[in-house]
Amino acid sequence: MKVLVVGSGGREHALVNALARSSLGPELLAAPGNPGMAERARLAPVSVDDIDGLVALARDEQVDLVVVGPEAPLVAGLVDALGEVGIAAFGPTKAAAQLEGSKAFAKEAMAAAGVPTAAWKEVGTVEEGMAAITGYPAVIKFDGLAAGKGVTVAPDEESARAALVAALEERRFGPGKVVVEEFMEGSELSLFALCDGERAVPLQPARDYKRIYDGDRGPNTGGMGAFSPVPGAPDPHELCARIHQPIVDLMRERGTPFHGLLYAGLMLTDEGAKVVEFNVRFGDPETQALLPRLRSDLLEVMLAATKPGGLAGVELDFDERCAVTVVLAGAGYPASSSKGDVITGVEEAAATGAEILHAGTARREDGALVTAGGRVLNVTALGADHAAAREAAYAAADLISFDGRQLRRDIALQAAERTTT
Repeated sequence: MKVLVVGSGGREHALVNALARSSLGPELLAAPGNPGMAERARLAPVSVDDIDGLVALARDEQVDLVVVGPEAPLVAGLVDALGEVGIAAFGPTKAAAQLEGSKAFAKEAMAAAGVPTAAWKEVGTVEEGMAAITGYPAVIKFDGLAAGKGVTVAPDEESARAALVAALEERRFGPGKVVVEEFMEGSELSLFALCDGERAVPLQPARDYKRIYDGDRGPNTGGMGAFSPVPGAPDPHELCARIHQPIVDLMRERGTPFHGLLYAGLMLTDEGAKVVEFNVRFGDPETQALLPRLRSDLLEVMLAATKPGGLAGVELDFDERCAVTVVLAGAGYPASSSKGDVITGVEEAAATGAEILHAGTARREDGALVTAGGRVLNVTALGADHAAAREAAYAAADLISFDGRQLRRDIALQAAERTTT
């Protein structure tokens, strides 16, 4: 069994580690991978946006399964291209990936499937956008992929207009329209589900932290930490039945069945759970907190999900312990990212039992590990409760050093306080 993981971040490192635990004993490849993934997978220097190169790699290596980490190659049709040469892939086709590739497509699908979400309107000009706003704060979303930077929560008219101008006139994220949404209040929750084109099987809920500073202050990032399980979260099977399954049913009925991982970013409002967004791949950094808890064989269920109805009777098993993931970011992140800063202490941190996942690292010619991206490392620890997992994660994180290191100190803090009082 040979498996190719596409991607180079902390999410893909977590996937490699989980796949390596499979009873099927797979040979693992990663493209392009990172220095941490190289401990368990053979790296291939093919970028995630080189569709032809990835297909050629999978064909030449006679890969049995391709696991696609990032959203861009999914939206670009990597799964379709692999299917044309007879290679199985865990992930949706280009048509099904529009659930993430287009905010308007996802909203229309939710309306058709009866899935609760915020009121919205698609607009093509700044003035249409301003007219669509019914109150502040208002949410302005670029319709297409924007590497997590296409969403603005505008507190007033001035900031809303600036966001619309940036997206529609300056084309900061490329050509495309904008979705204007009502602002939803509540607590956020991430719920993933494995899908086989016919059914959705939920994982455990997780919660991530998007702002750079403690107390949810500062600019948005790709995610500064996560934890699982989430105290007080609704039952994942009930949520999945109301949120994921109707979308899977709709996509099948439309002739574009959804296979892979359907990620629902939810807002738990006073009116119940509503969808903030759908993603069509594992989330980052929630995956880093979820997969260390997964007892089921990830490779077996991924293979099953590639086949119509393959997940019939599947129930995922999770460790009862809590997991906390802390992200270590580089100097200047998220506005910029320092590269080439020497990293020390990774081996010492790993010796504590924490899982150290590489996200933005590289090896110099002299063998030194250095920073190579905004989010540099993820540190995940398990504990009997959130407080114990937090303590272990931060103890390991504090053994790692590099110039300008940034981390939040409040990951899972409220969960720990809630479960210890």
